[in-house]
Amino acid sequence: MTERKDELAANLAKVEGRIAAACAAAGRPREDVTLIVVTKTYPASDVRILADLGVRQVAENRDQDAAPKAAECADLPLNWHFVGQLQTNKVRSVVGYADVVQSVDRARLVTALSREAVRAGRELGCLIQVALDAGEQARGERGGVAPGGVGELADLVANAPGLRLGGLMTVAPLTGEYAGRQQAAFERLMDLSTSLRRDHPAATMVSAGMSADLEQAVAAGATHVRVGSAVLGVRPGLG
Repeated sequence: MTERKDELAANLAKVEGRIAAACAAAGRPREDVTLIVVTKTYPASDVRILADLGVRQVAENRDQDAAPKAAECADLPLNWHFVGQLQTNKVRSVVGYADVVQSVDRARLVTALSREAVRAGRELGCLIQVALDAGEQARGERGGVAPGGVGELADLVANAPGLRLGGLMTVAPLTGEYAGRQQAAFERLMDLSTSLRRDHPAATMVSAGMSADLEQAVAAGATHVRVGSAVLGVRPGLG
């Protein structure tokens, strides 16, 4: 356990250094950017180590992995983010532990999240996932609503009981005009965020950037970066 803690501490320090350098290069205060550690596929024991090292924001993308892990770590001072594509039949479970769902991309999901949040007596933070590989009204290959659908969906979230509109999220697209152009993709997300905040001033969160492209996300103005492998390592067989 000590060896693993040393490994995670060293990795965290490297990522912190990268974020700090990116903030300095962009002329932004380091406190402008929040690190979310994506703990998918890793055990609860790693989450406990991360919490001991000061991590407070963790993310998961599969409910069947996240639910038991969150339950095992319920005594820790953590905020859980759900970042994967979410089916409506998993909503009740996810609302039980998630503080923020970053992958809201359709009206039916908003309705289901609202219903379960009210039932659970919770307020759930929601980010609209933007698909920058989609046409103006289509959905993306990895989920997300097209830029043209952001406003309508944001209004639905903002008016839904039990939900709080937090902002926007994206994943750098693998296809389309932004493929291989992470900086441009994240700048497009920032433009959409500026438009969103005209109608919803409190929706200031911009979640973008992962292990390979966090610098581009910080340069574009992201408020949150989601880092997995750079902190936890690459698990065998996951590439």
